[in-house]
Amino acid sequence: MKIVEIYKILDKIAPFETQESWDNSDLIVGSMQSNFDNIYLSLDIDSDMIESLENNSLLITHHPLIFKGLKQINFNKYPSNILKKLIEKDISLIAMHTNYDKAHLNRYVANHILGYKITSCEDFICYFEVEDTFENFVNSVSKSLKLPCIKTVKCKDFIKTAAITTGSGGELIPFVDADCYLSGDIKYHQAYEAMENNLNLIEIGHFESEIFFVESLSKNLKNFDIQAIITNSKNPFTYKTINKE
Repeated sequence: MKIVEIYKILDKIAPFETQESWDNSDLIVGSMQSNFDNIYLSLDIDSDMIESLENNSLLITHHPLIFKGLKQINFNKYPSNILKKLIEKDISLIAMHTNYDKAHLNRYVANHILGYKITSCEDFICYFEVEDTFENFVNSVSKSLKLPCIKTVKCKDFIKTAAITTGSGGELIPFVDADCYLSGDIKYHQAYEAMENNLNLIEIGHFESEIFFVESLSKNLKNFDIQAIITNSKNPFTYKTINKE
């Protein structure tokens, strides 16, 4: 199969033209006319994962390996070290980032992972009804996303409606019209803003909320009779419990 053939299918699933202006979703490494033997899906790319991939393959990731122009190619530093290995193993790379967020990922996590029926979506923000206490909702979210720990901002006891943006959505806090907002990478001052505006927050992690990209895209590809191999990069963070004696 040629890259151009799978690219057209991916464009139907989540049109590349819908990505944000700052994004770099597209064919990042390879040629449209190249052939490949296997398709791998992953959230990101790390050195160990690259070693496990077969030569002459296509890797589709959520996050682009390159966001901005590189001023230096230093094979001892990221991302040049990954680029070198991709080229050596003849592995092509396509990223589907903000275009996939808008078309599928936020909806998929809210509906299929958290188990709520979506009422509306506005660009990156998906809304759904909860009708439960904040404590019950936090416990449910934590269990569904398998969160090892959880940070929250509590302003009200009962949650009628909630909104979610997977990945990093703190900058969208001023635009959320719900009782509770779920997202990752929420900064201190963004949490303060939410607290003062009476908006409950649940910090669901970047990796933890977007790890479902591979599962979601795999299902979409099966609708086109395309089988992909699910792999995944490591979470760069580890969580430790400190015993206080």
